[in-house]
Amino acid sequence: MRWWDIDRVLELEKDLFPEDAWSRGMFWSELAHARGPEATRRYVVALEGDQVVGYAGLAAQGGASDSGPAAVGDIQTIAVRRDQWGTGLGGELLTELLRAATAFECAEVMLECRVDNIRAQKLYERFGFEPIGFRRGYYQPGNVDALVMRLTTKPDSGSAGGSTSEQGTEING
Repeated sequence: MRWWDIDRVLELEKDLFPEDAWSRGMFWSELAHARGPEATRRYVVALEGDQVVGYAGLAAQGGASDSGPAAVGDIQTIAVRRDQWGTGLGGELLTELLRAATAFECAEVMLECRVDNIRAQKLYERFGFEPIGFRRGYYQPGNVDALVMRLTTKPDSGSAGGSTSEQGTEING
């Protein structure tokens, strides 16, 4: 994802998350940390022609030294246009984020998911994420609880796990 994608991403964001959509400033802030040698973010868009049909983002923290704790990845967002649900695009976006988590040397990847979003929970479970707790009233203003999930890197795998579904949608970072 680059700055020129933000307007198209915001259209999809507002459609999918009307109560708690991210602002332009939030995306700009995240993208400010997505380039260069000190990058701690990875954001991607899925395009069909010039249309954004999905996007996703990961933040990483920690790691960077032999003496410090291992890095932890946090999936910030995954969104897929409604007419693309069930096509495997969510899995492709998640796979790209898990590749980024591996590049950031994350020992685990965390995420929050609305408790009423069963479709997303099933996707994450397919990739090996496990529920570890709840955050009460996390999604505002609707006061919806979040299910916290974690994927732990398998020892000696060199990867944060995951599987993929080829679909032919172009994924751009």
